Amino acid sequence: MEHSQIEIIRSESKKQKPQTNQLEFGRIFTNHMFIMDYSVDKGWHHPRITPYQPVSLDPAAMIFHYGQTVFEGLKAYRTKEDKILLFRPEKNMERLNLSNERICIPHIDEEFVLEALKQLISLEKDWVPSAEGTSLYIRPFIISTEPYLGVAASKTYRLMIILSPVGSYYKEGINPVRIYVERNYVRAVAGGTGKAKTAGNYAASLKAQEESEKIGYSQVLWLDGVEKRYIEEVGSMNIFFKINGEIVTPVLNGSILPGVTRDSVIQLLKHWGVPVSERRISIDEIYESYQKGWVEEIFGTGTAAVISPVGELNYEGEKLVINNGETGPIAKKLYETITNIQNGTEPDPFDWTIEVN
Repeated sequence: MEHSQIEIIRSESKKQKPQTNQLEFGRIFTNHMFIMDYSVDKGWHHPRITPYQPVSLDPAAMIFHYGQTVFEGLKAYRTKEDKILLFRPEKNMERLNLSNERICIPHIDEEFVLEALKQLISLEKDWVPSAEGTSLYIRPFIISTEPYLGVAASKTYRLMIILSPVGSYYKEGINPVRIYVERNYVRAVAGGTGKAKTAGNYAASLKAQEESEKIGYSQVLWLDGVEKRYIEEVGSMNIFFKINGEIVTPVLNGSILPGVTRDSVIQLLKHWGVPVSERRISIDEIYESYQKGWVEEIFGTGTAAVISPVGELNYEGEKLVINNGETGPIAKKLYETITNIQNGTEPDPFDWTIEVN
């Protein structure tokens, strides 16, 4: 499929762009969206950019009944020189196909979808905000559309990309969050769908999240689904610990999402010569290390927040205060470095950013 094959239908009515101080996450959407369909006989076909609009589906469409869907999340940033940059978008396309594989959705042409995404952003570049900390959030997703109530993989699909200008994740600066160690509910298990970015994983997390918020905690720390001992993720983010001078993060095991920011953090730490390892790490090890005064920092990593420092863990009713409830130097340096690379204000030694013309 060629880049020139993308049909463009421009919107006749233009939405009013919001003020920067009105930006919330995922509430406002741009004028256009990208759509492409799949059928067994045609493969992926009819790529088009259309006005942003509701989607019409048969009530029996399989997405409604069996949840066969995957998605991605990435951002576009406006630099001081008025350039539009994407941060490692090829990794998101690659992960979309990894999710497709697990959920039995046909693979996409990663290069073509990335080019389509760039063309969509180029059309909507006025929607990329310029204020510090703001960006254009990009949501590619695929849904199963065959009208059939049999439990099987769908024979038809639709891929869509929608865009949403978003404000700074930290409106008052980067601040540590309070985390509840979850012992009852589990997010995913090895052999399940944890490594895929699919809707069901997030639906399964809502109950624990809701209950933790009722007692004053921002997120939950997920443990493994078998022994409920080994740390996996924090909320919908990957998690890192600085223990006695070494940075440790749970090894990818089939139930942990391979985060793009996670990978970027590991590469940066190695580049700086900071000891970093990926391995199994238990909540017991964290507790024992805390008692010895070895737990220096904890932080989550993800697209939305980039780095989210943890100031407190609630472990079986005991409050473990991390770094006096303050952001640690490694978390701060990682946040500033990654956001500066994304915004084009710091050298990009890894060639992570791609300019959209």
